[in-house]
Parts: sequence; C-alpha cells; structure tokens
Amino acid sequence: MKQFPPSELLNSLPKQFFAGLVKKVGEYIAEGHDVINLGQGNPDQPTPEHIVSKLQEAAANPINHKYSPFQGHRYLKQAAADFYLREYGVTINPDKEVAILFGGKAGLVEIPQCLLNPGDTILVPDPGYPDYWSGVALAKAEMVTMPLREENAFLPDYTELSSESLLKAKVMFLNYPNNPTGAVATEEFFKETVKLANDQNICVVHDFAYGAIGFDGQRPISFLETEGAKEVGIEIYTLSKTYNMAGWRVGFAVGNESVISAIELLQDHLYVSLFGAVQEAAATALIASQECVRELNELYERRRNVLIKGLRSIGWDVTAPKGSFFAWLKVPSGYTSGQFAEILLEQAHIMVAPGIGFGEYGEGFVRVGLLSSEERLAEAVRRISCLEMFKK
Repeated sequence: MKQFPPSELLNSLPKQFFAGLVKKVGEYIAEGHDVINLGQGNPDQPTPEHIVSKLQEAAANPINHKYSPFQGHRYLKQAAADFYLREYGVTINPDKEVAILFGGKAGLVEIPQCLLNPGDTILVPDPGYPDYWSGVALAKAEMVTMPLREENAFLPDYTELSSESLLKAKVMFLNYPNNPTGAVATEEFFKETVKLANDQNICVVHDFAYGAIGFDGQRPISFLETEGAKEVGIEIYTLSKTYNMAGWRVGFAVGNESVISAIELLQDHLYVSLFGAVQEAAATALIASQECVRELNELYERRRNVLIKGLRSIGWDVTAPKGSFFAWLKVPSGYTSGQFAEILLEQAHIMVAPGIGFGEYGEGFVRVGLLSSEERLAEAVRRISCLEMFKK
C-alpha cells in the first residue's frame, strides 16, 4: 500500500505527551491490574438528567435535522449572555460578543490562527494546558512562556517578561482556575493584566474552563468582571466541566467584538455549526436551575478534602487546590515527575500526570484528578502509604 507523507504542518505539531501514558495504563489494565486513574481530566459524573431530557426532546424535532445557522442559534447566544449577567454581572451583546464553539479546546486552538501571522509572538503559561501549543504550532507563531511559580501563587509575574517579548506579543493565554495547578486568580491580578494588555496592545484569551469549581466558599472570578477586560480580550467557557458535558463538545467565547468576529469567520470555513439539539440542551443547561452545579462543586470539594487530608496523614507535604478538579502535588526529593509517576504506576498501580508534560516549569510536580470516588481516592492514599516514600 502506498504511504502518503503528512504535510510539514502536521509534522510540526507537538507530540501528544499523554498518549503514551494512556496506552501504558491500558496495558496494565489488560494484564488484569486494578489501576486507579488519577491522571485523567475527564469528568466521571453523568450529565444532569434535565439536560439529557432536553436533548432527547430536541433530537426528535425535524427542524434540528437540518443544518443549523453557520454561527449558531441566537437562543444559545442569548442563553450565554443571560448566564454571564446572572453569574458575573457582565453584560454581553448576544449578537456581537458571543461565538458558539465546538468545545473550549476548539476555540483555544483556533484563536492563534485568527489573530497571529507566522512569526508573531504569543504569551503562554508554563505549566499550562498542552493544547495551547497546538494552536500556536498551527498558526506558525512563536511562543514565549510565562513561568507559574509556587512562590507567586502560580500567577505569572509580568515583570519577568522582557521588553522585547512585550513589544512583540499580540496574544496572551491565561487560565484560572488553573489546569494543572489548581490556583485561582485575584481581582488585583486581573486588573494588572488589563493594564498590561492596554499598554502593550495584547489580546488576552482567558480559558475559564473550570470557572464553576472553587473551594472553601470562594467563587472563581471571571476575567470579564474586571473593568476594561472586554476592551482587551475574550473569555472561553465550556460546558464540559460545569455540567459534565465533555462528550457533547459545546462551549462559547464571549468578549471583544473584533475577536468574536474573527472566530466566527474562521469557523464559517471549517464547520456548519453544532447539531441543533445539542444547542437546545446547552441553552437549557445555562438558563435552568444551577443546583446541579452547586452539588457537583460540593462533590469535588469532598473529594479534595479526602485526598489532601489522607496524603498529609502519610507524611506527604501537599497544598490543597483552591479551584478546578486537579491537585498539583510536589514529588519527593530525588525524583523527577516522570520517575515518580512511573513508580506510582508500576508499584501502586496509580496513574498520575507528570508535571513535565505541562511545560518546563511543571517539573517537580504531578497532577492528580479529583475524578474518582472518595473510596478510590482513599485507596490511592493507602497504596501510596505502602510505598513508604514519605515520613510522618
């Protein structure tokens, strides 16, 4: 059979670091081992029943069997605007300031292609969501990383950026609550970000995927709540985490009108739009009772508490995340993140994500998902204790 080589563009894409980990876990499971998978970022709870019911009802409507409007149904854009007004006090124009997305990831990968030319500079957090790199590669742009350090609460220190980088930068990615660190942003930080973006003419793209998940009574803040934020950027929201709709592939971008227009123009050339029934169900999720969201947040907080309390009890000095459904844990002295993850998998049959997979400054940590039951998290603590790697 002939082998047709991929394009230079495909060959330039970053390697999928976690694909090998998933494969290895699959091999252990196939051998009959009971693997506790704490490396995933896939919600483990079902989509709330009222959202599923709306999908079932809408799927039977013949109007949804036709092409949807290229830029999405207006009722979903209105639902997104209503959601932002209710949750964050932010007024959004549904006709000019909302773009419907095929999940948050699609929007994040599309943005560099919308705003950057080959060789342009984009500022990206390190550690950060690896798919940011994919969009940068597709746009043939240059990436300047912003270190997220524990001593700065995993917020970038803009004074570390060179004047040259700031002069060249056209776009900045941020993500709070943060994947992988579980850190949250402050009002002061977002104010500083808006000022920098204004001064340097940088478009801020805030990935708000975990916006609904905050702990200890603290509600994560939206970037768009900051005065002037809409002038300098957008926020990308996904229904994947808030409503356990990861497989539904639906999200939206809100904010700066020119950026929203660019996203919709690119998508006009890539897609027709989401299945209408999915859009109806998404609108229901956004405007119906949010009790399911509160219950989900409480579930993650209980799981966080079980994990953190358990790990501290065996002598592992860990910090509790303030948001997201991830914990960011320091590896024991003398090990790299990859080595420690390997030991956990081989000797305790626990999968965690090595921090190096999220960037250079992720080294020294592993990411643990709060996406297993309290019982399984407690069992993971017991298995780690048996390794006797920590001193009480």
